Amino acid sequence: MNCNKDNGQWLLCPVCKNKTRIRLREDTELQNFPLFCPKCKQETLINVKQLNTTVIKEPDAQTQSR
Repeated sequence: MNCNKDNGQWLLCPVCKNKTRIRLREDTELQNFPLFCPKCKQETLINVKQLNTTVIKEPDAQTQSR
């Protein structure tokens, strides 16, 4: 498999800004992707379109009151 060096960018962790193990090309689109960072050990839901990354903020679970 040929992989050119100019063929994309590393996806950066939105929490600690370090490289993850995911490499993106310009035509890559991700939706509701669980990104795990090996350095800060956190998992974040993201969307990626045209190399623009957006973090999906989900509301925390609330306890039910009786």
